[in-house]
Amino acid sequence: MQIGVFSVSDITRDPVTGRMPTEGERIKAAVAIARKVEEIGMDVYATGEHHNPPFYASSPTTLLGYIAAQTERIILSTATTLITTNDPVKIAEDFAMLQHLSDGRTDLVLGRGNTAPVYPWFGKNAQDSVDLTVENYNLLRQLWDNETVNWQGKFRTPLNNFTATPRPLDGVAPFVWHGSIRTPQVAEIAAYFGDGFFANNIFWPKEHYMQLIGLYRERYEHYGHGSADQAIVGLGGQFFMRKNSQDAVNEFRPYFDNAPVYGHGPSMEDFTAQTPLTVGSPQEVLEKTLTFQEYFGDYQRQLFLIDHAGLPLKTVLEQLDLFGELVLPELRRELDSRRPAHVPDGPTHAARAAARAAALSTTDAPSSVG
Repeated sequence: MQIGVFSVSDITRDPVTGRMPTEGERIKAAVAIARKVEEIGMDVYATGEHHNPPFYASSPTTLLGYIAAQTERIILSTATTLITTNDPVKIAEDFAMLQHLSDGRTDLVLGRGNTAPVYPWFGKNAQDSVDLTVENYNLLRQLWDNETVNWQGKFRTPLNNFTATPRPLDGVAPFVWHGSIRTPQVAEIAAYFGDGFFANNIFWPKEHYMQLIGLYRERYEHYGHGSADQAIVGLGGQFFMRKNSQDAVNEFRPYFDNAPVYGHGPSMEDFTAQTPLTVGSPQEVLEKTLTFQEYFGDYQRQLFLIDHAGLPLKTVLEQLDLFGELVLPELRRELDSRRPAHVPDGPTHAARAAARAAALSTTDAPSSVG
């Protein structure tokens, strides 16, 4: 099981102190959080992509490349790469470059995003979002899988004898997760290609995500990639904890009440009852996270949102220390022990490169003569 954190990269005023962090402070905080993720033994750090205030992560590969230079082990991912408005050529080249710089510690989550004005900013139409997703991803796959690409589509200029550089590390493209909170077509794309499916799983009740993940698993098997329970699933989650549960509730309440996304809506108690958000003790975080497997089946990646809503960096790092000491070891042991032997672990570059080398070796081996 790969366990890590993801950030939506918001810049939010601290409702307790009234202080608004600068863009630079939040960017440097992301680096500090990623380093802490590695220090405590987690596996993944992921950042979102946004091109509008109050967010800072307009260039995820730049941020992740900087983090790659300061870490050695963790997988560096996006929480969303906008497949609709980014040029597939630029995605192919940027992430292959990041692959090489990070020695393969790179993957990405493709999504449509949830900011409608981003489409005209990049010369696109929001009404074309699904068609853009399909066309752009088909082109991205060709750019990674084929040395020379000749291509013509609806939304960009044709490519003639084009080679994306650098080529993917070891001939293995970065692993792709397709992220969605509401679109069944995205689950279908993930299943068709045998890619991963990442369910955001932080805002809506579990029944909604159970439907999307169930569809993805069914179609994954339909397309012949393996049984439904072998499909590659990632989940989001949220927590805020202190050793004493009531301390966590008291401390987090003003942040919850003023959060940009869910603040001024349902009460914290209602929200935690209906969604994966856990506010309480380490044991409560552990117990609730372990219920995800009961609803969604065996899965490969669990990411937590912890640096949002104006929480100061000091508090976020304290949260990670608590998690690393009191939750992570038992969570990992329990989830790994529950996973059947035929269900794969989370994808890594090393494992995928080894599988490719083994397949090539089998293909190239001379046939025996009886």
